[in-house]
Amino acid sequence: MLDSSRSRAQWGSRIGFILAAAGSAVGLGNIWKFPYITGNNGGGAFVLVYLVCIALVGLPIMIAELMIGRHTRRDAVGAFISLEGRRSPWQIAGWVSILAAFVILSYYSVVAGWTLDFILRALQGAFTTPLGTNTSQAADHVSTLFQGLIDSGPRQLMWHFIFISLCLGIVIGGVQKGIERWSKILMPILLGLLVLLFVNGMLSDGARQALNFMFRPDFQKLNPGAVLEALGHAFFTLSLGMAAMITYGSYLSRQDSLFGSGLRIALLDTGIALMAGLAIFPIVFSAGMQPGAGPGLVFQTIPVVFSNLPGGNILALLFFLLLAFAALTSAISLLESQVAYLIDERGWGRKQATAFLAILAFVVGIPSALSSNLLGHLTPIADLGVFDSIDLIASNYLLPVSGLLTALYVGWFWSGQEEKEELLAGGSGWIYPTWHFLIRFVAPVAVGVILYSKIEETGLFSFLGSIF
Repeated sequence: MLDSSRSRAQWGSRIGFILAAAGSAVGLGNIWKFPYITGNNGGGAFVLVYLVCIALVGLPIMIAELMIGRHTRRDAVGAFISLEGRRSPWQIAGWVSILAAFVILSYYSVVAGWTLDFILRALQGAFTTPLGTNTSQAADHVSTLFQGLIDSGPRQLMWHFIFISLCLGIVIGGVQKGIERWSKILMPILLGLLVLLFVNGMLSDGARQALNFMFRPDFQKLNPGAVLEALGHAFFTLSLGMAAMITYGSYLSRQDSLFGSGLRIALLDTGIALMAGLAIFPIVFSAGMQPGAGPGLVFQTIPVVFSNLPGGNILALLFFLLLAFAALTSAISLLESQVAYLIDERGWGRKQATAFLAILAFVVGIPSALSSNLLGHLTPIADLGVFDSIDLIASNYLLPVSGLLTALYVGWFWSGQEEKEELLAGGSGWIYPTWHFLIRFVAPVAVGVILYSKIEETGLFSFLGSIF
């Protein structure tokens, strides 16, 4: 089934691929979500479980996705068609992953637009609190800024459009001249910004408390819900189940080590998440605030903290630039995974495919941008608004289903000899027995547990029971 004669773009260098793939993995989840879920789940014990989950579940599935992509040199749908034929039901795994990438991009762009708005506010000096203003007044000020953004449909649509346009401008340039070139620019800037904020955090009064919080495990604070949260985040943070790693893997040379590449990506992604925590928690503790502030930690709590620090407006600008760069590196991989499908399976040109999908993502994302204002009265699923309903479908159902199908296929149905040859090609054959055990037994069970817990949590079983 494999057509080895297909011409295929390739990464220009190994570091280019590592930075691009790490950029895909490093996103708002690392800098926005990881700190607050760590805060909500007690700190050190949660971090330890999360690291174990990355090693036992996230990395094996990443290697499997890269392996499928490199072996077939096709997009996520075409890869399964190449392996099993056009009538095989396994191509559903590819379809679900591309659908997940498209849906996530449509609303991810809206949240990324918030970071662009806050960059502009920082440039205007919005996070410089006048002398004598107390923390309560600063909190009210920041809350008013954020609520003003959420309540404004036109502003959200403008930033949504600008962010999608940035993604379009990068992806339309192709693999080497677009994605790889910009990843080599964006990722070092992202790392540089994070190091500056990390150093600032480590020099603050709350540094010791933050280090103890993140790295001194207290297993009494760990409960089954926290373990599931760590397992779920370990899966989602690596851009698994959304066609990105299959697509990026399809541009890999056979001389590159799959295990070595996957390990570097996972280490870079995890390291950035930990550094983000050590950049954020020290200033939170310094201000006497709680680390478990929830999703509002980034857009409401952190700006309040910055407003009470010397040079806080500059720190706020650096922080939201960091968020914007992280969002952009992830979003271009989401768009590229869809573009690859139209190029490979439909014969479209890159410019045509990228422009079409970017416009479509913008249009489909409009309801998410209007979810908190003009469409605030709509609750498509239970009592959830449009934005939260779309996020629930993508994060709770599409991603775990795609990941589960991929793990089952690679672990149980794909030829073991072809798998071993792919690992041997890059000099990673020694890891095959361990990887094969994890992808066959550990990963499917873990992702299945994630999927079951999400279904149970959202009440899908009860809903289906009421129908039937």
